Amino acid sequence: MFSGIVEALGTVVDVISEPPGVRLIVKEPRIAAETRVADSIAVNGCCLTVIDVQGETFAFQAGPETLSRTNLGDLKPGSRVNLERSLKVGDRLGGHFVTGHIDDVGFLAERQDFGEWSRFWFRIPRRLAKQMAPKGSIAVDGVSLTIVDSEPDRFSVALIPYTLAVTTLGPMKVGDKVNLETDILAKYVERQLEAQHWVS
Repeated sequence: MFSGIVEALGTVVDVISEPPGVRLIVKEPRIAAETRVADSIAVNGCCLTVIDVQGETFAFQAGPETLSRTNLGDLKPGSRVNLERSLKVGDRLGGHFVTGHIDDVGFLAERQDFGEWSRFWFRIPRRLAKQMAPKGSIAVDGVSLTIVDSEPDRFSVALIPYTLAVTTLGPMKVGDKVNLETDILAKYVERQLEAQHWVS
């Protein structure tokens, strides 16, 4: 379980083919120093298990399902990634409950910059819109954000200078893909509504 508060930006050192998946090696000295094999880390919001730690780097294995359903399949050496270690019992919850299980991929459809501030519009699969509402929570590449506007095919968020500076959202360009995870509570509400129509 995560909170959507990015701890650090890591840099992809290597993507090694290990059919049918890949080994993803990431460098971030501070997190590497406190990481052990089998720890869970959200990489662009996707929960992965650490399989090796070497100096300032740590490695993950990502299978074909993860690579095809997230933007991790597009990573290459030099790519920056958002990193968050899993919550400890008793930690402050600064964002919202994030599971690290990506629902789908969206893409940046429009970027409006106002000095150091920005407003982003993301295009989404329509089925996800049922789990979104204005003032609700959404994790975009693992970043906990508040939805401003929610429409059937897109939603918007307002980004403060700090978020733009310390996450991968800052340099993002129109057309870039993002990992999306809707609020876990919204998923259960939608399921309850669906279950009312089930034939017993």
